Amino acid sequence: MTAEAISNPQSHPTLMWPRVRRAIREPLAEFMGVFILIMFGDGVVAQVSLSKDKSGDYQSISWGWGLGVMLGVYTSGISGAHLNPAVTLANCVFRKFPWRKFPTYMVAQVLGAMAAAFVVYGNYKSAIEEYEGGPGIKTVPGYSNTSTAGIFCTYPQPFMTKTGQFFSEFVASTLLMFLIYALKDDGNLGAGNLTPLGLFFIIFGIGACFGWETGYAINLARDFGPRLVSYILGYGTNVWKAGNYYFWVPMVAPFFGCLFGGFLYDLLLFTGESPINTPYLGFYRLNPKWRDWEWEKEEPKLEKDTEA
Repeated sequence: MTAEAISNPQSHPTLMWPRVRRAIREPLAEFMGVFILIMFGDGVVAQVSLSKDKSGDYQSISWGWGLGVMLGVYTSGISGAHLNPAVTLANCVFRKFPWRKFPTYMVAQVLGAMAAAFVVYGNYKSAIEEYEGGPGIKTVPGYSNTSTAGIFCTYPQPFMTKTGQFFSEFVASTLLMFLIYALKDDGNLGAGNLTPLGLFFIIFGIGACFGWETGYAINLARDFGPRLVSYILGYGTNVWKAGNYYFWVPMVAPFFGCLFGGFLYDLLLFTGESPINTPYLGFYRLNPKWRDWEWEKEEPKLEKDTEA
């Protein structure tokens, strides 16, 4: 191989993978970031549950998920480290993240979560069989006292109403997005290079303070991907029926929560470029009569008047 090919592998005709990787680098980063997140998150739940709290407790789970997010962010910095479809959506709405990337990011995030769930199951397969009572036994919370499906995805406490389930996930997701924007806002205190550490404390805090009732999924990819894997592995249709068909709540509530959290931050604190800081809170684009207020159109007029 020539020195030119080594110094610039993208240009060498025989090096197909570097060119492919360059084209899909951002989705790959999201895939691996969520993969790391779920490896640590589902891994700590498995260890605590299967050891019957001998190798950790609820606080260990909060630590594990926080570490998973922090390390996932370090892994996927080149893509913006969203790790969550709801975060991606909020960035599309409030931070001009390209809408065309949203479907690709979401698919990559879900697939990364699924891949990690398969690995966690493979690692703990023997322990799961021992805990459940034998090979082939796979049960879901609410249907057995020795269920292990909760390793992979979230299940609400039995006393929770549907409204309570949704509100719990909504509140946690609102906090998540509000605090993410606080960490990323250089016009505020901001976190700079310490953003991953800040995210660790956000996830740890949400888990420690708001996680018990529903398991704080706050992420469609984190919950739906491993839930689908548990169904594929043989946990049955109860993974969808449990908690009075709870499965849709962590798929929907995080989107509403993250959008509301982003809206609140921009409305109350953010002074940078955002739809909230445009006429009619950005809704001027929906009404032709309001579009004359668009500042991108007003600036050239002001410049011409100044020149005259």
